[in-house]
Amino acid sequence: MSRIIAFREALREAMQEEMRRDDRVFLMGEEVAEYNGAYKVSQGMLDEFGPKRVIDTPIAELGFTAIAVGAAQNGLRPIVEYMTWNFGVLPLDQILNTASKMLAMSGGQVGCPIVFRGANGSAGQLGAQHSTAFESLFANIPGLKVISVSNPYDAKGLLKSAIRDDDPVIFMESEVMYGDKGEVPEEEYLIPIGKADIKRTGRDVTIVSFNKMMKVALGAAEELEKEGISAEVIDLRTIRPLDWHTILESVKKTNRLVIVEEQWPFASVSSEITYRIQKEGFDYLDAPIRRITAADAPMHYAPNLVAGYLPDVSRTVKLVKEVMYINK
Repeated sequence: MSRIIAFREALREAMQEEMRRDDRVFLMGEEVAEYNGAYKVSQGMLDEFGPKRVIDTPIAELGFTAIAVGAAQNGLRPIVEYMTWNFGVLPLDQILNTASKMLAMSGGQVGCPIVFRGANGSAGQLGAQHSTAFESLFANIPGLKVISVSNPYDAKGLLKSAIRDDDPVIFMESEVMYGDKGEVPEEEYLIPIGKADIKRTGRDVTIVSFNKMMKVALGAAEELEKEGISAEVIDLRTIRPLDWHTILESVKKTNRLVIVEEQWPFASVSSEITYRIQKEGFDYLDAPIRRITAADAPMHYAPNLVAGYLPDVSRTVKLVKEVMYINK
């Protein structure tokens, strides 16, 4: 049986269920305890689990990430919350040089089962230093798994899987989605890491996206349907490992591919998808793979610049139409 709950509630339920199931799991981060989380994701968790398992930290991301990584190496299963992934570059040394490499450096003897989670990308007028999308940066690091979710159902199922995973997992949310509501089952469920999901079936073009840009992709598909263009929309959900097989099977049917993402264009997720699909599925393509990304610049504060910086429905529709009419 399903009910409608908010994105933040889905994340909270995932953490609560896993902390009840396994007393090695704990949460730490800035304002996660007394303040109930910067976005109220951890509301009520301090009352249930106490200060030893829901831990407020100083504003010192490198320091508390190092503590969590050490705890993971010694048998615990930490969840580290960053107020925003823009602050996640401060502990990058621990994530890149310790967590991701420990299993290899120890010859398989020491693992690092840890989840690093928090809000990613832009959230309105927050300026250049608080608006970066980081999926491709962390996906470039062997040893990490990278998840980037777009709805409450996927958020809960994938966060539970991430907490149970024996590898370090980067888990990316969005400030603008915490209040989004969706159907989430009451019974326990898990979603496998590394499996994309077809959110809308179609026959004429494949649109691939993830995180908050799924709203753009689905919105574009609705507009295209009004003009007789049937778009299949795929939510990656997991960036690393990348489920390119699902994309390829869709392209075999539609023969066209458009990718929508929030990141900068150079060395992005869309770059990797484009390479993989043209390598494995070149003969199925009736048009060049196209993409719409964030502008290749820092995101500024002014609302008109924010609007011009990010992909939107109208520009995505225009791009799909260009792809549709090639060779026609």
